[in-house]
Amino acid sequence: MEKNFENQQIEKDQNSFPAENSSEMEVSPQVDKIQELSKAGYQFLKNDNSAQAKEMFQKILDIESNNNYALVGLGDSERKSNHFSQAITYYKTCLTYHPGNNYALFGLADCYKALNQYSKAIEIWKQYLVHDDRNITVLTRVADAYRKTHDFKKSKELYLKVLDMENDNAYALIGLGHLHYDFKEYKDALYYQTKMLELNESAVDIRVLTSIGNCHRKLKTFENGIAYFKRALEMDSKNFYALFGLADCYRGINQQYRSIEYWNRILELDPNNKVILTRAGDAYRNTGDYKTAVEYYNKALDIAFDIYAALGLALICKGEGKYEEAADRLASLIRDDGKNYRLYIDLADCYIKLNRKQDAIRCLENFQKQGIRCPPIADMLDKLKNNKPVY
Repeated sequence: MEKNFENQQIEKDQNSFPAENSSEMEVSPQVDKIQELSKAGYQFLKNDNSAQAKEMFQKILDIESNNNYALVGLGDSERKSNHFSQAITYYKTCLTYHPGNNYALFGLADCYKALNQYSKAIEIWKQYLVHDDRNITVLTRVADAYRKTHDFKKSKELYLKVLDMENDNAYALIGLGHLHYDFKEYKDALYYQTKMLELNESAVDIRVLTSIGNCHRKLKTFENGIAYFKRALEMDSKNFYALFGLADCYRGINQQYRSIEYWNRILELDPNNKVILTRAGDAYRNTGDYKTAVEYYNKALDIAFDIYAALGLALICKGEGKYEEAADRLASLIRDDGKNYRLYIDLADCYIKLNRKQDAIRCLENFQKQGIRCPPIADMLDKLKNNKPVY
């Protein structure tokens, strides 16, 4: 969409000469020269030759120092080269002499967006929309910017406005999918992502497939997610999101032995990924392969401390019946992460297995003293105090 908009701009600029302060009836040699340079400059831009384009536009400024086509052209050239600060200077200079110039406004807003200055981008795009309030490209950009600033209501309003104008607009559908996903409204996110897939079944974007799969992961409909991640892997066998999604879905349906394959495929591509090493360690631990799990946890810890890798090692000690060592490891982790309720439950369980019921009660009460409401802690504590079976 952006390419189309910029190409339309180039064609319009090439066809709308002479400049604003010139007479259509009497084109001077100077204006004729500017027209020639402008057409050449925008043609270079269209062909992604920013360096040659800048030469043409600079020559125009040598003739007419505040020429709007040249200033916008230089801004576009710098923006295409990711020199956003320089581009901003040219666009602002253009707007000083030519207030309301749509292309300068568009370019300036895009620069602010690229610099993650979304509030500034929104203000500039609003100025653009004063002149052209039905420009779908700009409307979706503003909606995107509102999404980035976590303004759900305004973002959704603009995406829906675009869909009213063009009911199968890809950018609005994808934007709404991302918006609802960001705000944890996964069913709505799934609706828009699925609609996007239905419109593009013959040329599906892999990102749509992984997005749908991720919605199913969040909704815990793991078996439904598997099909989309597998389809994504058919398109790209090394896609991180598809590999991660499949591994996590198999973990979610308690088929840890199948998740191991995909954790390891990620590690073939990224052997020092601490998070994945820990996830793979968990999978091996849950299948009873403690020896391999320890290797993976230790590899993760060799990279940097990871509380989940350390917890995994403690749980292996517990699984092997080494309750004293497990309790020591868990107590140490609680000192570093005192609000992680799972640590207290596992530590209390170790104390129970060591016939240290009062220590288990004290452990759970220490968590509650922090004022954090946690039903699993309260339930376990109630059973211990009332001599009920804990499990």
